[in-house]
Amino acid sequence: MIGNYRVITLCGSTRFKEDFERVNRELTLKGNIVISVGCFGHAGDTFTEEQKVMLDDIHKRKIDMADTIYVINRNGYIGQSTMSEIKYAIEHGKQIIFMEDDLQN
Repeated sequence: MIGNYRVITLCGSTRFKEDFERVNRELTLKGNIVISVGCFGHAGDTFTEEQKVMLDDIHKRKIDMADTIYVINRNGYIGQSTMSEIKYAIEHGKQIIFMEDDLQN
């Protein structure tokens, strides 16, 4: 928490850019500090392998700063990178919320 605001990092496949934007807006308007991805590789952004490694590491640091991660898992989809972020969040005691919560059961 920062002040009275919970910090939430968004995780999920960048192919769901519209969901990232919608969820960011919704969570922000509910009074949360939202940390999102900086690039949407599966939605058209391109970068080198070196940049990909850096971006993956930056996203783990964003998880470090958060109280909670919010997983954007449209139609239950969770890719390899997102699964690694979920495992990282669990290892670091972060709360995890799934957009489609049938995975929580």
